[in-house]
Amino acid sequence: MQKALPFVTSRREFLQSTGRTAAASALVAGLAVPHVHAAEDSTIQVALVGCGGRGTGAASNALSVPNGQTKVVAMADVFEHKMNSSHKNLQRFGDKFDVPEDRKFLGFDAYKQAMDCLKPGDIVISATPPAFRWMHFAYAIAKGLHVFMEKPVTVDGPTTLKMIALAEQADQKNLKVGVGLMVRHCRGRQQLLQRIQDGEIGDLIALRGYRMGGGGGMTGPKPDNMSEVMYQIQRFHSFLWASGGVYSDYYIHQIDECSWIKGAWPVKAQATGGRHYRGNNVDQNLDSYGVEYTYPDGTKLFYYGRQMPGCYNEFASFAHGTKGAAVISTSAHTPGKVRTYKGHNMTDDELLWAFPQPEPNPYQLEWDDLIEAIRQDKPYNEAKRGAEASLVTSMGRMAAHVGRVVTYDEILDSDHEFAPDVDKLTADGPAPVQLQDDGKYPSPMPGVKSKREY
Repeated sequence: MQKALPFVTSRREFLQSTGRTAAASALVAGLAVPHVHAAEDSTIQVALVGCGGRGTGAASNALSVPNGQTKVVAMADVFEHKMNSSHKNLQRFGDKFDVPEDRKFLGFDAYKQAMDCLKPGDIVISATPPAFRWMHFAYAIAKGLHVFMEKPVTVDGPTTLKMIALAEQADQKNLKVGVGLMVRHCRGRQQLLQRIQDGEIGDLIALRGYRMGGGGGMTGPKPDNMSEVMYQIQRFHSFLWASGGVYSDYYIHQIDECSWIKGAWPVKAQATGGRHYRGNNVDQNLDSYGVEYTYPDGTKLFYYGRQMPGCYNEFASFAHGTKGAAVISTSAHTPGKVRTYKGHNMTDDELLWAFPQPEPNPYQLEWDDLIEAIRQDKPYNEAKRGAEASLVTSMGRMAAHVGRVVTYDEILDSDHEFAPDVDKLTADGPAPVQLQDDGKYPSPMPGVKSKREY
């Protein structure tokens, strides 16, 4: 039986420490960072923490909400070039983007400085590698800020428990939290879900998901001009502590959307995976994954991931029922082009329904929905669901990495926190994983390392 997620975790030390962090002064280098006061009280100010492509995209969506009255006023990152690139990109929004040089913050405490520029009721975007997500969330809650956080929001069992506890705290303060699993905001997928629930393709008997591409998460040896910590953060897809690896960071969307259509989270997973043509790559990822997820009623989700050049590629999700089949994703995340069929061959002559094209962009819709919830004070907190989606994704990854069946309860209760001291990281180290004697980082060895992933 799947264990209920706890209201109070056994990690009270974490909650006590986050409370102390929240109460700490916002002084950095001896200088207090002032609030930025909007010209009108109705303007929602935004701080961007993590200025890579995802963060810049999220900020763009925040500034594009119809009648949203939003303004980006502060930025933070550990890489100056990323912040400068994002800053240049966002200048196209004119006076909705107001980040002078003294509100561009660099370093491992920069997230605090950026949030200290906001007032309660404003929004912070957390779009750094996911290992840092709980730190940002804890500080935002203490500051009374609404949050948009990119997925995945956790990378292992212990960080999932932290995020669940923080989600409860956000609810207690009536803070709105969006998580970047934008497919659930897609209007076409929402209609598809309703049609499946209404029995259009019968009872669900199986689901399939694929994300197979030409490469991702591979990295060669660290260059000499970069510290170990900064190298691992820059190449975060290559390191399990930073991102959950390619599996968690890439595959979570389809595992989440299939589970949403099913209306349940998987309770166990078994999997295979392998490393193949590695060359001088030293990362922790496997190149291919084949995972069988099992839902509480025994229904299966079959998930296939591969990052290898020269192979057949597919990026899609499907549902099969007793009366027909459905396309959940067609190619990448948008446009979904969702449709249903009266058979399983999914040919044009079997088409039952298709969502009209063109369809609204779910990346924008998730921001429209978040701002509406803030403006109208609607209940809105996706943090727990985001943590659960991250956990079941990690469950499939762990099953492949250890070479055995892994259950939901097992990974939730796991004591393997990949980066327990992530809140103490500095640019000069030490890094959460270290090179081995063979010049590579510890990687999964299914059947040999059967208790932990590395």
